[in-house]
Amino acid sequence: MNITIYDVAREANVSMATVSRVVNGNPNVKPATRKKVMEVIDRLGYRPNAVARGLASKKTTTVGVIIPDIASPFFAELARGIEDIATMYKYNIILSNSDQNIEKELHLLNTMLGKQVDGIVFMGGNIKAEHVEEFKKSPVPIVLAGSIEETGEIPSVNIDYEQATFDAVSTFIEKDHKEIAFVIGPQLEPINKDKKLEGYKRALKDAGIEYNEELVVEGDYTYDSGLEAIERILELDKKPTAILVGSDEMALGVIHGAFDRGYSVPEDFEVIASDNTRLTLMVRPQLTTIVQPLYDIGAVAMRLLTKYMNKENVDENIVVLPHRIENRKSTK
Repeated sequence: MNITIYDVAREANVSMATVSRVVNGNPNVKPATRKKVMEVIDRLGYRPNAVARGLASKKTTTVGVIIPDIASPFFAELARGIEDIATMYKYNIILSNSDQNIEKELHLLNTMLGKQVDGIVFMGGNIKAEHVEEFKKSPVPIVLAGSIEETGEIPSVNIDYEQATFDAVSTFIEKDHKEIAFVIGPQLEPINKDKKLEGYKRALKDAGIEYNEELVVEGDYTYDSGLEAIERILELDKKPTAILVGSDEMALGVIHGAFDRGYSVPEDFEVIASDNTRLTLMVRPQLTTIVQPLYDIGAVAMRLLTKYMNKENVDENIVVLPHRIENRKSTK
């Protein structure tokens, strides 16, 4: 049998309003009354009805998080940052995988809104006009984490992906590398086509190195696509001496594929990865990488969302966090 607030009030011989004040931490309750009500709550096993409380307060203290793939170390680290800050501000999380499918993303968005969430953190590689249209219609605030939205109308938290790529390629150039390959993520995603690829090209141009499209190999962020990418690279007549890889998982595929073909890293070519997930430390040689503060991106996105949900003042709706290059054993 479900124990209701009425049962607690009757057993404690107080009003339902008094029980509500105790449950919600209202200080305007005598200590003796609070103690009596709490004893009855414990004895009866009463659990407040979150749905009913949400209807009354117009808040459910629940946040929806839409993520491409929770199995990915990249998104898992982002999600951890979101969850920790949500807990700090006493919000619960509803987490859903979208599989980077636009129809599923839009369906999940509307499902979250149907569950009366107070806000949404959205992660996706290819934010299209359909997304932005739905975001703008949302009755609750939405913040993007680790995702590029070109109009700048939707609040977001990222790093400067173009500059990060520029810095990584410049690191190679400073070591006199001229043939620098780039294993990039899907180029239909603006974060790759408009940011990372432009950073790669800009670094080459500034150094007077001609851009060679044969050295840009597209993958899909997975280990297997890294294996396939290195196979294509090793078939080139003029092989690169350095490789920048657009995800840590692909970088593992690149290194293992090279080893399988009898090559060594960093002796035959140096490798820089892009995310600094734990995978960079689990492979040998350990990977030099662009350090994205993944946990912080998630945490800051959630904190930004709490400001919107609580109608606090927001100075900047587009937050760009710092990055750096962490040198390890995959470069000399």
